Amino acid sequence: MAEVESIKQEATTKSIIIKSSIALGLGILVMLLPTPENLTPEGHRLLALLTTIVILWVTEAVPIGVTALLAGASLILLNIQSSQSAWAPFASPAVMFVLMIIMFGVVLNEVGLASRIMYYLLKFAGTRVKRLSFILAVGCTIASSVFHDATITVIMVFAFVPVFMSMGLKPGMGHRLPMFFMMLIPLAASAGGFGTLLGGGRNPLALEILNKFSAGQIRIGFLQYIVIMFPIMFLTAVATWAIMWILFRPKEKELKGVDLEDPGPMSNAEKGVLVVFIITFILWFSGDLTGWHYSVPAAFAILGFCAPGYITFRTICDKFPWESWIVFGAGVSLGVAMLDSGAGRYLAEVILPLLDGKSTFVVYYGFSFFGAFLSSLMSNSAAVALMLPITLPMAEMMQMSPESVAMLAPMTTSFIMLVIGCPPTIIAYSAGYFSQVDFIKIAVPWCLILLVVCTLSMMVYWPLIGFVK
Repeated sequence: MAEVESIKQEATTKSIIIKSSIALGLGILVMLLPTPENLTPEGHRLLALLTTIVILWVTEAVPIGVTALLAGASLILLNIQSSQSAWAPFASPAVMFVLMIIMFGVVLNEVGLASRIMYYLLKFAGTRVKRLSFILAVGCTIASSVFHDATITVIMVFAFVPVFMSMGLKPGMGHRLPMFFMMLIPLAASAGGFGTLLGGGRNPLALEILNKFSAGQIRIGFLQYIVIMFPIMFLTAVATWAIMWILFRPKEKELKGVDLEDPGPMSNAEKGVLVVFIITFILWFSGDLTGWHYSVPAAFAILGFCAPGYITFRTICDKFPWESWIVFGAGVSLGVAMLDSGAGRYLAEVILPLLDGKSTFVVYYGFSFFGAFLSSLMSNSAAVALMLPITLPMAEMMQMSPESVAMLAPMTTSFIMLVIGCPPTIIAYSAGYFSQVDFIKIAVPWCLILLVVCTLSMMVYWPLIGFVK
């Protein structure tokens, strides 16, 4: 037995060395290439660093949390960012919001609300995997167009985890059924964030950039935005479920061994937590009036959970998946570095001109893919902020509708190819049921197909409603 363990340890060590060497070697190779004229030295070093970090993340040669901390340190070591600029994004408003949203999930699970939500979901949708997964996908997509996609993800992920645990399907064991649901939830939630202006910060940001670009001549209101985007969102919901069902269909036809007994009356802790949640949602919806960032009501919510004794903060910290949160912080930090160093603009200036003279579909799809690519490496709001100042002038030169290009941005930056791309995928990954390689195998084809769905939808639907000609 000891000999077997020794062989396994040796194989693991050998695998780590090989994967790390490949990642480091490719990074050094990129570093040694001549620096292009329109790329800063800092940007060149960042692209080399990104090559190494992404390979380490994807291969999971070392724990991804360690790689995340290495990313922040390397930004300083390679003189790409100052120490303040490199580490500050780890505590940015967006990252702190994700931290508190994941804490919400811990609270839901600990007080019993997650199990109650799951009871009512299964009572409505049933335990048949096909029906349940379809209703779940459409429900997550629609809900995330109104609520934050991270909120929807954390509620559903922490509702499903106890079910899988009761079935003996524990994290890290490679069971296909929980992997299917744990990847379906974040992909469906992410696919709906563009449906209304409430779904994410990238949506109003795109309208703001469009308004400035047109010198105030193009304005899109709240209801008009819904008419333009909401119907397409239904297509992305169904397409997300269909892609997952085709590519990763579980063998099980039904969730067996699930306890569907009525949970009974709500406990005082459940009632208290539910009231705090409702107040928090009201404050989020009132953001235009209060001017508060999403993280402010979230922080008050944590106070509302802990101060009355519904749950202790120590319990939240003990149950919290810290590694996933650190990884998201590293993703934001690298995204900021891409903006500051000019690496993102360089990629846009190299890739996007290749679309000049191509068909309308190819140009729109190219714009869309670039947005999804950027969103996989940085926040979707940052991706919109980076791409639109470049794609809008290009669209004007190509005699294309600036409205269509602007509205395409928040839509297509909803689709990502890496776990680090958005809070929902980080939250689902924190449950431990799938690896980054598992995710990439699904996310890449999902992203590419959804971009086709959105491009064709906007080319057919938007002219029908008179949005673009």
